[in-house]
Amino acid sequence: MNNDQTIHVHQGAEGTHEVLGNGHGNGHDHHHKQSFITKYIFSQDHKVIGKQFLITGIIWAIIGALFSVLFRLQLGFPDESFPILETVFGKWAKGGHIEPEFYYALITMHGTILIFFVLTAGLSGTFANILIPLQVGARDMASPLMNMMSYWFFFLASVVMITSLFISTGPASGGWTMYPPLSALGQANIGSKLGTDLWLVSMALFVVQGLLGNLNYITTILNMRTKGMSMTRMPLTIWSLFFTAILGVLSFPVLLSGFILLLFDRNLGTSFYLSDIYVAGQALPNEGGSPILYQHLFWFLGHPEVYIVILPAMGIVSEVMSVNSRKPIFGYMAMVGSLFAICILALLVWAHHMFVSGMNPFLGSVFVLLTLLIAIPSAIKVFNWLTTIWRGNIRFTPAMLFCLGFVSVFISGGLTGIWMGNSTIDIHIHDTYFIIAHFHLVMGVAAFFGMFAGVYHWFPKMFGRYLNNTLGYIHFWVSMAGAYLIFWPMHYMGLAGVPRRYLDFTLWKSFNQFADLNKMISVVTIIVFAVNLMFVFNFFYSIFKGRKVRTLNPWGATTLEWTTPINPGHGNWVGEIPEVHRWPYDYAKDGRDFIPQTEPLNPNESKH
Repeated sequence: MNNDQTIHVHQGAEGTHEVLGNGHGNGHDHHHKQSFITKYIFSQDHKVIGKQFLITGIIWAIIGALFSVLFRLQLGFPDESFPILETVFGKWAKGGHIEPEFYYALITMHGTILIFFVLTAGLSGTFANILIPLQVGARDMASPLMNMMSYWFFFLASVVMITSLFISTGPASGGWTMYPPLSALGQANIGSKLGTDLWLVSMALFVVQGLLGNLNYITTILNMRTKGMSMTRMPLTIWSLFFTAILGVLSFPVLLSGFILLLFDRNLGTSFYLSDIYVAGQALPNEGGSPILYQHLFWFLGHPEVYIVILPAMGIVSEVMSVNSRKPIFGYMAMVGSLFAICILALLVWAHHMFVSGMNPFLGSVFVLLTLLIAIPSAIKVFNWLTTIWRGNIRFTPAMLFCLGFVSVFISGGLTGIWMGNSTIDIHIHDTYFIIAHFHLVMGVAAFFGMFAGVYHWFPKMFGRYLNNTLGYIHFWVSMAGAYLIFWPMHYMGLAGVPRRYLDFTLWKSFNQFADLNKMISVVTIIVFAVNLMFVFNFFYSIFKGRKVRTLNPWGATTLEWTTPINPGHGNWVGEIPEVHRWPYDYAKDGRDFIPQTEPLNPNESKH
């Protein structure tokens, strides 16, 4: 919509409803047409779509985390049997022990669900939808219809993925990376049968969701900013979502091509990834393919994916930290520049996942250099966050605590990345628990902390109510302690050579020494899972019963989303869209606590 469009508000018996028009008297009254289905299910309002992504993401997070609890039971207590597992999973857990095939399916689905369905769709889908139009000053996304389709492709992908959990041969079990030849040959193992086809179809639908959403986000940010909202006046949340969307548009299609070729190899007899293979003594006719080709196609998305997950969290943390430190963000342009550098370098480092794949070592050395370079923009961001909170007037809200936790795990998890980026050390620690420790801290826990910070901070804008603070504090402290208790010891296990994706270590004398440590990790995992279920309860309870928001701007923030009504209708602003006069971080300036972006500059103020 253009900026000359206005919204006329009518008060009716059922409350407020809007007429969208272009200021010339030809608006359409949407109230009479909006049934429950058009308002909440097939909605084209970006705020409702954002909530759909969030709630779907929460459901997926519960499923994905539950899988990790199940395989931690196996790892922590390999000699014990849990009859309840047989009751629930039948043949997959005979005698209360998880079967090896089912164990591989669990870790495959755990990784796939949390990386793609929760931390990609759940995080970007939620915050890009809710924040982009509200923070740049737009009535809605550039294409509300495409936006709605984006969610429904995600929903379809979810349905196909869930279906694969209920078929007789079980879900895919080739690891979340799905390397051929294991994933390319149905006869290789039971999880390579129909489950893998469903996994590939689901992921193809997921890529379509990403492209529809990301193109919309980019267009909205470039074309639909309100008057005065120059690029350098955008909040860092919008910058981070902008670069995330660009990364998604550039790298997801490559993954799609990799998956389609894998479907061809599986079902049409092609040989893109297969060559000279024997199964049970029988030579297969496939010749000329290379599984390394798949690795290149996969990791060309796989590494930008890490940043697609972490960049939105970085933007949220920058915003929430500034608001709750009552200080301007330190080094705004350096933050934007480092986001840009991360975006470029993210596309150039994929082969550091392939140091042990037989790739040319000279090529490896190039990737070592590029990998270590990406530490620089990440370090700039860390220093800027620390400088933002330095001597700030900090309010320790649950959102702020999750931001501080984010910076902590980002530093500690990020430092181990310097080890792994070095190809000689990586040869020793590749595919060990060291890798698990690193990426769970820096990408899993950090991204979740960013997501939690965003939910606690913008929940009043989404639902017009507050989350319960006491439950928020318990949620943070248990999750924070739990994150380090679970993943920090894994670094030491990895250095000792303990391999990942193994079901049972009791037969190895050298790995048996970690039996008690494994028990401890499993117990903490169950506690953290329980506390996060408490967060889910807090979330859904607060939507209906939380303390109501009484003020337009509960956190005293400067950005545009807090200038809308407490429960904004479709179109966001009543009347004109506000004009922007200043950058988004005017805190503690001219003797005032904060100055909104919409307030005109004094004659003696410097322009940002």
